[in-house]
Amino acid sequence: MSEDKRPGWLLRKMFGTKEEERPAPVPVQPPDPKPARKSVVEPVVEPAALPVDSPASLSEGQPDFATAATDVSHVPPPPGEPGEGTPDKNAIPDELEGADLQPVEGAKERPPAGTAGDDPARGAEPADTTSQAFAPEPAQAVPRAPLPEPEPEPEVSTQIFMPEPDGASEEPKRGWWSRLTGGMKRTSSALTERVTGLFTKRKLDADTLEELEDALIQADFGIETATRISEAVGKGRYEKGISPDAVREILAAEVERALTPVAIPFRIDASKKPFVILMIGVNGAGKTTTIGKLALKLKAEGHSLMLAAGDTFRAAAIEQLKVWGQRTQTPVIARAQGADAAGLAFDAYEAAKAQGTDVLLIDTAGRLQNKAGLMAELEKILRVIRKIDPQAPHAVLLVLDATVGQNALSQVELFSKAANVTGLVMTKLDGTARGGILVALAAKFGLPVHFIGVGEGVEDLEPFAARDFARAIAGLDAG
Repeated sequence: MSEDKRPGWLLRKMFGTKEEERPAPVPVQPPDPKPARKSVVEPVVEPAALPVDSPASLSEGQPDFATAATDVSHVPPPPGEPGEGTPDKNAIPDELEGADLQPVEGAKERPPAGTAGDDPARGAEPADTTSQAFAPEPAQAVPRAPLPEPEPEPEVSTQIFMPEPDGASEEPKRGWWSRLTGGMKRTSSALTERVTGLFTKRKLDADTLEELEDALIQADFGIETATRISEAVGKGRYEKGISPDAVREILAAEVERALTPVAIPFRIDASKKPFVILMIGVNGAGKTTTIGKLALKLKAEGHSLMLAAGDTFRAAAIEQLKVWGQRTQTPVIARAQGADAAGLAFDAYEAAKAQGTDVLLIDTAGRLQNKAGLMAELEKILRVIRKIDPQAPHAVLLVLDATVGQNALSQVELFSKAANVTGLVMTKLDGTARGGILVALAAKFGLPVHFIGVGEGVEDLEPFAARDFARAIAGLDAG
């Protein structure tokens, strides 16, 4: 094998190694197929030691460290530097040594290292691979939104809410007769159509009067009132013609005659201070709204008022009464939802008495008249109030929904037994075609009807006037 092909030729060339003398291999005796029974310890034959001055190992050879430090002729130059015998293209000639060299105007600049530039024949030069440290730009802090402050827990104690001044402009007002006829239009239209169909080009006979009586019963006038009106229409007019307008005039006169005894104005006794008004009724009758409207009227008469949110079972009722207090500029006594209504009524009476308030209006939770447990709670409120003032409450107003029809008769009967009702307020007459229930109530119970409501506006509650109501329900002008 040639010198250049033997293992370790590169190291020997770099470090100047010498030829190695290979020792003769030691022959190995094959094992005896029949070994002797006695174990014989044979001496271990060590390989011949290499001479101390031997520069190489058995395989690669050993470098000569004595001459390696000075013998660098075999080491290639680093990249980018000219080798031995290679002219340096960046060297400055001797004649230009020390001259002030400036770039020539118009001459193209040399392309950066590592690129071929504009000359395709010239290859790419080695690029500068020196690493550079790039400091990251400081991140701008994103402003955080302030955390919302926790809402304070509601207090359990009784609170007085004072209204803020209301600077809202008032809308144009309509007259009461316009609002009344507009609210009673559904009832009057239904009656007018039936009367016109019955008495147009037709003689008055028993069948016609019977149909008229049926129409009045369907409008919730009650059997007694419907019979009396039918008899008044037919009196002295059998087998004679009668115009629909004449029938409506008779209808209005009979309704006015039935309602006049119960059309009693509501009065405040100034000797009783505070004058306590307890508002009762079933769910959805409009008690809270009626309190707000009544507060506006009493305040217009010059009375000082206070409202008590006694409907503690419904959170919306408490907030609704506060809104009405704001609209009517009246303080409101309230507790948290679920509080004892009787205790609230007691606190409200004490506060009204301490402030010298003229009128105290107490709201109560809606309750069905046939629920004994709910009616017992109403009786408890009455007992607590009477412990302070034996004559209180001075007025117990039952709020009735006109849309319930004949069920209003049952409400008046049962609430009168539990709370000694002193007067009625009829609401929602604008939402029914059966407004005659007020006539039936007057005929059966004879309780005073103080107010009627025909809308949701603040001023859509007016004192009851029998003549106005009778002519509006018959579809006639004020007259």
